[in-house]
Amino acid sequence: MTTESKPRLKITYATLRADNEELHALYEAGLAEAKRQLDGHHRNFIGGSERVGDGEATVTSPIDRNIVLGHFARGTRQDVRDAIDAARKAQPGWAATPWRERLALIRKAAELISERQMVYGGLMAIEVGKTRLEALGEVEEAADLFRYYSQTFEDNDGYDHPMDNLGDPAVHTRSILRPHGVFAVISPFNFPMALSAGPTSAALIAGNTAILKPSSAAPMSAVNLIQAYRDAGIPDGVINLVMGPGDTVGAELRENPGVDGIVFTGSYAVGMDLYRTFSKDFPKPTIVEMGGKNPAVVSRQADLEEAAEGIVRSAFGFGGQKCSANSRVYVEKPVHDELVRLLVEKTEALTIGDPLLRENWLGPVVDQKAVDRHQAATAEARRDGRVFVGGERLTDRGMDRGFYVEPTVVGDLPANHRLFRDELFAPFTAVHAVDSLDEGIRLANESVYGLTAGVYSEDPGEVQRFLDTIEAGVLYVNRRAGATTGAWPGVQAFGGWKGSGSTGKAGLSRYYVAQFLREQSHTVVD
Repeated sequence: MTTESKPRLKITYATLRADNEELHALYEAGLAEAKRQLDGHHRNFIGGSERVGDGEATVTSPIDRNIVLGHFARGTRQDVRDAIDAARKAQPGWAATPWRERLALIRKAAELISERQMVYGGLMAIEVGKTRLEALGEVEEAADLFRYYSQTFEDNDGYDHPMDNLGDPAVHTRSILRPHGVFAVISPFNFPMALSAGPTSAALIAGNTAILKPSSAAPMSAVNLIQAYRDAGIPDGVINLVMGPGDTVGAELRENPGVDGIVFTGSYAVGMDLYRTFSKDFPKPTIVEMGGKNPAVVSRQADLEEAAEGIVRSAFGFGGQKCSANSRVYVEKPVHDELVRLLVEKTEALTIGDPLLRENWLGPVVDQKAVDRHQAATAEARRDGRVFVGGERLTDRGMDRGFYVEPTVVGDLPANHRLFRDELFAPFTAVHAVDSLDEGIRLANESVYGLTAGVYSEDPGEVQRFLDTIEAGVLYVNRRAGATTGAWPGVQAFGGWKGSGSTGKAGLSRYYVAQFLREQSHTVVD
């Protein structure tokens, strides 16, 4: 007699609840295994072989600087050149592999990531200070990016479509999307697995090969991602890992003519510079996602309890270290004071501390630079306006060994103050009173960024006006779960307008993989 195994529960950012004891127990077991894997030595992976690089960089946890995540190979320019060479040699064979076989390998890697979710999630939590909900959700998002991008490619029959005929039956025309060659992917610390998995999988699905350079602050998730690719059977040279500093590894990827396309997620300044300089002799794909200064607009017709909950979740989740974090709020004057009161109340109720502990909602920021940005912004708000709640660095209960700050709400600042303009990547949001919804939308649009935006109003006309006139790529209406954050592959496309993105096509969407391809027309006469 055979017994059927219990189906694995799919875990997303919204799944893990305080009363879900089974999931908590599974996570605790995965976390225990993750702790056993700490303090290891990890090499680069080039052309199917591990490489030591020029020594190692020791990475510690932002939770506690005494926790050593591991020791990671410091790649050199020559390592990058060798990776490019390996990728170029592997690319023709990978592109010639029938696309259904490529998808089978990518889907196998997705299953491996899901199977390892608890351990990968535990390591990620230690790596960057995510809570269990955030870490487990991101690991599953990485797996779902593999699945969803594979599905979009399959739905388009590998992007090989017959075209029309002008009447001659001997003439056959087709439109085919073909790979570019070798893609470089430079990923950030804040989503160290998902923002490595999405671009690398899209590149591979399309028939390109890839070189991944992760953030030096968060290399462990990239090591785990590469392991899943390897264990799934991706051929040597198709996916390569080169860890190391941006001024050597990143610079070589940017400057080497053997790289045919590049994906970068990070700051506006670096992204724009890359966008201007990557192409030399002819335009090459340059997919850059450069963050946001994401507004919520709150009408006098809003459910203020709902608005406050959504703002707090989006402003302070993962310490505001999301490109979609809600870092500015425009609220109509008649309800300004009540909204601020609710924001203060909800912010004061947040539990802050070691994110590995179940009871804590918020952990540390990633490093001392993030602490310094937060403290500088707080000092400016005190000088030029008012701090409604928060603003301090936390050092009690062992938090002095990590990078912990209070979530902070400020206001009474001029509308043109830099705290409404500059991306801080910290748990910090600024509130400004406006005379009307239209003024709030106008101020929201006065930004170089255009990633996400949210509105709270019970008036359908106001909601439609917001949807019609706001300049951002990802919009949310009356969302308690997050004013400006929260997206999932195949559910919400996630991409920015203006200075938040370069292509007009979003990640997590049906159009993403096509960016890694170029169109070719075939006209064949019998």
